[in-house]
Amino acid sequence: MSRRIAYLLGLVLAVAMLAAGCGDDNGGDGGGGGGGGGTQEEGTTEGAKVIDPASMENASGTVKYCTGQDTTGERKDSIERFEKANPNIKIQLVEFPASADEQRNQFIQRQEARSDDCDVFGADVVWTAEFAQQKWLYDLTPYVESRKDEFIPSTLETVHYDGKYWGVPKDTNAGFLYYRTDQVDSLPETWQAVYEDAKAKDGIVYQGASYEGLTVNFLEMAYAAGGSVLNEDGTKPTINSPENLRALEFMVNGIKEGAAPKSVVTMMEEESQRAFVAGRATYLRNWPYVYAIGQAENSKIRNKFEVAPYPPFEGGKTAGILGGLNLVISAYASNPGGALKFIDFATNEESMNRAASQFALPPALASSYEDPEVQKALPFASELKQAVEQAAPRPVTPVYSQVSQAIYENVNAALAGQVSPEEALKNAERDMQQALETF
Repeated sequence: MSRRIAYLLGLVLAVAMLAAGCGDDNGGDGGGGGGGGGTQEEGTTEGAKVIDPASMENASGTVKYCTGQDTTGERKDSIERFEKANPNIKIQLVEFPASADEQRNQFIQRQEARSDDCDVFGADVVWTAEFAQQKWLYDLTPYVESRKDEFIPSTLETVHYDGKYWGVPKDTNAGFLYYRTDQVDSLPETWQAVYEDAKAKDGIVYQGASYEGLTVNFLEMAYAAGGSVLNEDGTKPTINSPENLRALEFMVNGIKEGAAPKSVVTMMEEESQRAFVAGRATYLRNWPYVYAIGQAENSKIRNKFEVAPYPPFEGGKTAGILGGLNLVISAYASNPGGALKFIDFATNEESMNRAASQFALPPALASSYEDPEVQKALPFASELKQAVEQAAPRPVTPVYSQVSQAIYENVNAALAGQVSPEEALKNAERDMQQALETF
């Protein structure tokens, strides 16, 4: 891999990770999948505006595109190509701060004011239910239904709520298991076997600090063990279950028995990748952006590691959690037809392939992973596609931020030995119930 591609890959996927909320924007069987609450009972979004796909045919005028800072340059590139192909439409790029929380707040402020500042918004995969429940988004079901077969099914679950589709997947992401090829002859077949091997070698590191990253890490294990977070209609917590207890006990015992270092309870993405790239760990759970960092010329593990989709949990299944970015249309858009025409362009095969091959953004279209230029730019394309396919969304609920906080605070307390796994799940259930009662 050239230095230019390595640098670009690291930069772009790091930005994608932050924009997606810890790698953030999911598990093998889709939305309801491990998460629960993926298929809400229809009716909570009754009265929402519905897009007319024909509205984009003769669209013209200005489309305001609100998204996070265009650090990679892909957004501007996409706009330039769109305007060249559609001279009757002008795209006005509105860049929000890099922080996902700030982007969310900026959009909420505008929607509460019924502002038309944003026609198209680049939305984190975890915001769908919250925004749709408030009727802040156009229902894009008539458009998405015509293209469903093009997308990796799991990515569509991130825009699915109340039986409808509220956006179009743009960039996706899923975690990898990194392993040292100079220490591991063949990848262990289960998570349990990975931890046994890690205990005998230099260990495994992951994101165990009390933040969104731990929610993702725990859900990857919990879903694989057969657990869930919310019931099917998203009204009750199911976090306190035998399956989730098995997953949490496994993680806690991994620290107690030395498979993972005690310091993992303070690690986020960067701390864990630095430990692995410095040669201090045999295994790492992290996002694809680490690949380029590990292959940099100053890396101690250059050409000494590989990546793989997650193995199954013994007695369970394989699972993962999706990150990524979706494109949605504001209910207060002044040009919904033009907005849909831009989304149609930005998510077509040519645009997805270009975003992946030129800017290293993982595509949501299945066909993009077969493109030679994409495979050249993303050496792990086949592994990434498999990881995305076996991933699922995080819990689909309008109070996701509170649900996530209930997970990461209580799971971190268990990992740190402050409470038992049983007590941690009971506390998480209590906290989630309180959050669910607010809507």
